[in-house]
This record gives sequence, structure tokens and C-alpha cells, in this order.
Amino acid sequence: MADLENQAAGKRNIFMDRGEARNPVYDGTKKTGESNTMQDISCFQNRELSWLKFNERVLEEAESTQNPLCERLNFLSIFQSNLDEFFMVRVGSLHDRMLLKKEERENKTNMTAREQTDAVLEQVQRMNSRKDGVYKELMEAVAAEGVQLLTFASLDEAEETELGNYFSREIQPLLSTMVVGRKQPFPFLRNKDIYAVAVLSTKREKGKIAIIPCCNDVIPRLIPILSRPGCYMLAEEMILHFLPLVFRKYTITRKSLMRITRNADIDADRIYDEELNYRDHMAEVVKQRRKLCPVRLEISRELSDQIVTQMCKELGLKEAQVFSTAAPMDLSFLYEFQDMLRQKPELFYEKRIPQRSAMVRYDEPVIPQVLEHDIMLSYPYESITPFLNMLNEAAMDPYVVSIKMTLYRLAKNSKVVEALVAAAENDKQVDVLVELKARFDEENNIEWSRRLEDAGCHVIYGLDGLKVHSKLCLITRRVETAISADAAGTKANAWAETGQGHFQYITQIGTGNYNEKTSRLYTDLSLITANEEIGREAGEVFAALFMGETVEHMDHLLVAPRCLQNRVIEMIDEEIREKREGREAYIGVKINSLTDKQIIDKLIEASEAGVRVDMIIRGINCIRSGLEGKTDNIHIISIVGRYLEHSRIYIFGTGAREKLYISSADFMTRNTLRRVEVAVPIYDPVLRERLHEMFRVMLRDNMKARDQLPDGSYLRRSAGEGEEELNAQEYFTAMAYAKAEMANILG
Repeated sequence: MADLENQAAGKRNIFMDRGEARNPVYDGTKKTGESNTMQDISCFQNRELSWLKFNERVLEEAESTQNPLCERLNFLSIFQSNLDEFFMVRVGSLHDRMLLKKEERENKTNMTAREQTDAVLEQVQRMNSRKDGVYKELMEAVAAEGVQLLTFASLDEAEETELGNYFSREIQPLLSTMVVGRKQPFPFLRNKDIYAVAVLSTKREKGKIAIIPCCNDVIPRLIPILSRPGCYMLAEEMILHFLPLVFRKYTITRKSLMRITRNADIDADRIYDEELNYRDHMAEVVKQRRKLCPVRLEISRELSDQIVTQMCKELGLKEAQVFSTAAPMDLSFLYEFQDMLRQKPELFYEKRIPQRSAMVRYDEPVIPQVLEHDIMLSYPYESITPFLNMLNEAAMDPYVVSIKMTLYRLAKNSKVVEALVAAAENDKQVDVLVELKARFDEENNIEWSRRLEDAGCHVIYGLDGLKVHSKLCLITRRVETAISADAAGTKANAWAETGQGHFQYITQIGTGNYNEKTSRLYTDLSLITANEEIGREAGEVFAALFMGETVEHMDHLLVAPRCLQNRVIEMIDEEIREKREGREAYIGVKINSLTDKQIIDKLIEASEAGVRVDMIIRGINCIRSGLEGKTDNIHIISIVGRYLEHSRIYIFGTGAREKLYISSADFMTRNTLRRVEVAVPIYDPVLRERLHEMFRVMLRDNMKARDQLPDGSYLRRSAGEGEEELNAQEYFTAMAYAKAEMANILG
């Protein structure tokens, strides 16, 4: 694509059409001569621009020759799908805020929604050019391996004739043509579908627009070139090329492929329809989302300014929202290319299988082992199987009286749901909160909720105004005779005596979803404990949820939205006091995102007091570390590697007063104040040391980690001279294999 950045620079500003003076874009740097009364924004980064930096780190993995070729294809596809969702959700949200009568500035860098949108579109134009270059490089490398995506320019006459015959026979009868005119209004374009657009002319008329959908369940995306094994053509490119066969009475003056991205940021609670039950309402919300306004238009060929202006007018877009792309608009076909190359293992990461946890004896039931000691599973290095086995045991256990669980995202063929269904069919009381507002998983969760209800489970769908994002499971057993602590261990005796017997609580609290597929792809932690106090507090959380409420106070658990953010701030305050009184202080945090300004302000205060703060933040990060006198005691890294870093760890203090948690919550306002989240303290000394070791290893990663610099950019680490290379994810994989092998040897 010729000089995309110059092309973008030549377009009118998105806001100048209205004759509005454009406010200066705040990039987080305090301006010279800026009023002292204005908030000092030098320590902050804008959320949306920070997310784009994260996605750029994903693109770096597609560029990196340290990764095998097919894994680079995977990262490129992830980059694109990430960007699609970003436009649907975040740019969609900015669009909605621009419609308000008075635009408020966001609370970190003082940017309005208009300024953020302008900055985002400018940044994405630059990233698109970089993505196109990566795509070209990777396609050349794939072609060298025997799989090639062809263009018509590379075909000879016989091959083009062959494809023309195929088009006329197999594709053209399935096409639906739409010519925009007085009797045919501009058609509705589906979100992320690819269309061929042609500018038609006759002797009488010029500049008519014709549109043909290229997405069809019957038409394969990859069309094989029979005369060249391993060579393919994209269906949309074939349709675009043979448009003259469709519009025989017209002259085609311009043509292009195009795709729109629609706003998907719809507030299910705000538009609640009381005439529908909540599940039917959410099904209606999903339908409405498909019809929301466009926020981006992508085109593959250059169209005239007049046609672009007309398209923008029809779609309600500004020209700055139009993006030219040389790479295909949907890169999902790359997964098919990967499948074609499976016989070449050197093009992929070495195969890894989640290992058996050394904490679990696999030839024995899990529940008695949990009564002996806490168990922590680390995905994807260790298998989710012990947790699934425990659920299945609970479904059959005559002593289990109830299972309570929160479900946010589930696998397509969920073994978790199968276990809950079996429990209900065995007359256990099964109470399940299925969060129907899990974005883009609503339809899946609606179907699972129906199946659970049909099996006899008690199902609710979340709370008004709050998403339930916690990963919480509580199994309650009633045992007639208590086992002595000597016989079963201290925690085996953790139940309350009642008139009907003794109750045992098995509580599982995790950082990630109950999803067997993502447990092989995301790094997550899962604690299973028989601790009585934790079990009782988990029971209180469920009791509140099923009353449509949230808990106000917990002694052990941190539970958003009412007792997590405040407790985190209290623990940071404690570290500040300790440091100011001359004692050792420390804060260590591993999260996916940091946007909560109250927590950020407190972290800056901790840094100014001299508290050492280590943070591992995969994605969005709204603080700048390393600024002299402000954040120079804060050290931030981001790890982007083979697995998606998803676990959350909080560490406050040192020595005997140290508090250590795993959590489902990031330090984002949506998590701390607008969701139900649970963080659980780790009390077992063995597990505490294990978490410490994990945290230390990640901080030392010098292959997949990037250090944040004071200007907010990230610099990829590399091993120094004489320094051993350390990839934290590979290290944890090797340790899991070694521990599993040792456990097998020891029987």
C-alpha cells in the first residue's frame, strides 16, 4: 500500500467538518507553562492509547524471528482480532460519549472523548501500515514452505479461465447483488462481514455504487488452484476480480473490498425491558448489538474521494475513520494455513501438555486430599483435571449437600456444566450464577443456563448494574462424625458443629474462568482449600448474590465492589507508614490492567514515600513508572509470550506481616467498583513460597518481558553479556514437567 501515513495525513480531521476548533490532545506530559491549578498529569497515560501499545507488543511477537513461523501467523491474527474488538467496544464507547451535550474529560490525562478518538485513529493508521508489512513478510515465508496465497497477477491465462469457469458455476449463483439507487436504498452491512463494492457507469449514468456480500457459509474462504498444489485464492478476491461477469451491462470504473466494524458497547441494564424475562432480554440485546452504528470502514483498494465521501455519508462516518489495508481484512484463514503445515513441527512451538500437579495423588479422590492440605493449580503448566475430578466427586458424594458456583465464560463442550448437571440429577442442591452479560459470550451462556435449569439447578443471571466476574465455587458436605485433627490434619477438621452433624466447606477460588480450553492457553491460578473461615465467607458471598446484594465486609476475602478497592488502598497506606517510620516496605502486583485512579494515586504516593513497587502488567497501564521524584520507585514490566498472562497476584508487606492474595480482579475501576470480584489470601506456607518464586522468576524474564520507560513506551529485554536467558513461561513449563516426573518416580 503506497504511503499510507501520507494518505492518512491528507484526510480531513474527523472533527473539523463541524467547524469546531480542535482542542490540543493531551498525551500525559505536562505542558510548559501549564497552570499549577490543573491536575499534574505527568504520571499518567491514557487508557485507550495504552491498550494500543499493548496490541503493538502483540504485533512485535508476529515480527519476531525468535518465534516459529506459524506462531507468528497466530500473533498476527490475534493482533487483528484484538483491534476489531477494540473498535467495537472502546471506540464504540468513545463514540457514545461524544454524543453527550457536555463532554467530560477522562480523569487521568484530561482528554475528552473527541481527543481520545482523534489520537486513537491516528495511532491505528500508523499501526495498520506496520501490520501490512508484517503480513507481506509472513506470506513470503509461508510460500517458501509450500503454501501460497495467490493474486490474479500471478496466474497465467489458462488458470484465470479455469477460475472464471469455477466462479460462474459455483459462486455467482450464490451472490446477492445490491445496486444503490432511488428504488434500492443503501443496504445494511453486517458487522465485520466482507463486501465487494463497485462503481458502475453506463452512457446515461455514472458513479452508481453496487455492493455484493462476500461472506457465505456455502462458499469456502480459500479456493484451491487445482493446477498448483498448495496454492489458494481468497473467495472475496475472486468475487472482486470477476465483478464484470456480474455487471455485464455496466462499466466498472473503481472497485474495492470493504468491511465495517460496528459499535458493540451496549448497556444491557440501561435498556432493560421489564416485559421480558432477563434471559430473553439478553437475547434481544445481542440482536440489537448487531445493528449499532459503524465506527470504522476498511477498504482494500483506492476509491475516489467522491465515493469515499458518499460511503461515509451513508454509514455515518468521518473520513478519518476510513482505513486502507493491503492485508486481508479477516485473517482467520491463517489458522487453515497452520493446519496445512502441521507436518512441519519446526514451524510451531514445541508441543506442551498440561502436567499432573505434584500436589495431587491422582490415584485417590481429590476431596480427602483437600481436607489434608490446600492445593493450588497453575494453568496451563498444570492440568485442570483435579478440579474437574473434584466436581465430579462432589456430584456423586453422598455427604455433599450443595454446590454453589459462579460462571462467566465456559468452554463449548463444558465438563464443568456436565458435572453440575450430574450433581443436580443426584439430588444435590446446585445454585449457579450464570453471568449473561459476559461480553460476546452472551449467547453461549444463555444456552448453558437453559441446560442447567432443565437439569434442576437453581440459576440466576447476575445483579442489576454489576457483572459477576468472580471465579468462586463452594462445596458443602455434611458429615455425621468429626474426624480428629490427628487423623486427617488440621484443615480436615475445619467445619462447624450443628444439631444435624458437622459441615465441611471445600472452596475453590481462581483467577480465570472455568473453561477447559483457555486453561491450556491462559496462565491462571486456582486455590482449593478446606479452610473453614474462607468457606464461611464464600457462603456469605453466595448468600448475598442470591439475594441480589453484595457483601459489605469480609475478614479474609477481598470482595468487590464494596470491600476490595478500599482494602487494597488500606494495605498500600500501611506500606507507606512502614516506610516513613524507617521499616522495610514492599508492594508486588501482577495484573492484566491498571486504570483505577484511586489506586494509581496511592501507588504514586507510595513511590514518593520510598516504597519499592514491582508490577507485572500485561496490557493497559495508565501510570508512567520511573519519573524522578514521583514514580521512580515503581518498576513495571509487561510479558507477552506463548500463553496469555491472566493470573492476578497481590503482595503487600514483608516478613511476618506480609499479605499475599490471588484474585479475579484487575486494578480497573470496572473491576473494583462495577463488578463482583473475589481475592483470596494464601495462608499455606508451601503455596506462599511457590507464589513468591513465580513472581521472582517473572520479574527476571529477559526474553518475553518489556520494561516500561518513563515516557510510557516499552523496551524489550534481552540477556546481557554472560547472563543466562530466561523465558518465564518456558521455565514454569520445565518445572511442571520435572515435578510431574518426580511424582511419578516416587509413586
